[in-house]
Amino acid sequence: MKRFAFILPIAALMAASSLAAQELPKKEYPSPNAIVDAAPASDWKAIAASDLLVMDLAPDAKGDPRRVVIQLMPPPFSQGWIGNIRKLAAAKFWDGTSINRVQDNYVVQWGDAGYDNPESGETEQKALPEGLVEVPESEYVTSKLPDYPDFPLNADKLSDKQASLIINALVIARIDRDQISLSPEEYDDGFLDKLRAQVSDRYSDVATIFDGWPLAAELNAETRVPKFWPVHCYGMVGVGRNLSPNTGTGAELYTVIGHAPRHLDRNIAVVGRIIEGIDHLSSLPRGKGQLGFYADASKRVPIQSIRLGTALPPTEQLRFEYLDTASKAFAQYADARANRRDPFFIKPAGGADICNIPVPVRRVTP
Repeated sequence: MKRFAFILPIAALMAASSLAAQELPKKEYPSPNAIVDAAPASDWKAIAASDLLVMDLAPDAKGDPRRVVIQLMPPPFSQGWIGNIRKLAAAKFWDGTSINRVQDNYVVQWGDAGYDNPESGETEQKALPEGLVEVPESEYVTSKLPDYPDFPLNADKLSDKQASLIINALVIARIDRDQISLSPEEYDDGFLDKLRAQVSDRYSDVATIFDGWPLAAELNAETRVPKFWPVHCYGMVGVGRNLSPNTGTGAELYTVIGHAPRHLDRNIAVVGRIIEGIDHLSSLPRGKGQLGFYADASKRVPIQSIRLGTALPPTEQLRFEYLDTASKAFAQYADARANRRDPFFIKPAGGADICNIPVPVRRVTP
């Protein structure tokens, strides 16, 4: 096991990064897209078909199909709601429901038009399938991140994988303790690349992208043990709910179509993200009713079906991959997102909001 030391101040890292930027001509810096396109096949990880939720809307005015593909959150996040969503999809609950709310620069919401929609005119709600669970509010956060220790951050006790998580998390901003780094003798070729992308977040102590998902965390002031939660970036999917302590069943879902509404973090469950077809939702006419609900029922877009990826016919199975967020290619991509140096740009920003480093996802054709 390697030993990690908190000995190199972040100023030195930034100085090294700045020096490297000065020494290399601008034309040698690839764009984020170019980095993604050049990533080797080994840097891509498959998304299981069982983690896909496929929503087919009614065809558009030209008769073209409209399909939206959602990737569900992995453990340990939101699994109570994820379990409900799987049951709802298996029961074909959403068939015949609709898109009911489109609020500009905020969210698109779908499900039963009679649920929590004061202007729908609906007097009945569609019956929910049996077996749905009530999820407590405590499930909005977790300290049980896979391979992350449930003890204070202690370099001598960290495995390589755990240390990699800390490096990728860039636990350097807004934390009242020593800055994290490797000792100089343990540098590798990708180390500075991993630390150049200064991820900023005004809503948490830590912002990170772990196993392909953007997360935030706060650290216990005494133990330094973190509590993590998924964040409301563009395209993330959440669970509609009523007033606390209600947390929603998963029958009402929404996706973010505007500036990241981070004030929703830890107040509503995040259960996934749209990886294909968000244009079918973000381009819909805005609702004119309260909170963007459609007061005119004719404006609602019908949902033909929502199915798990494994329920699709064999000839229609979908395959997607995401760029491994622990890979060197992703570290270079994150750096390029935070510090654009390709020819169009004049001055590198020196950092990026957690939601401004979207994880690349691609469809794989047979």
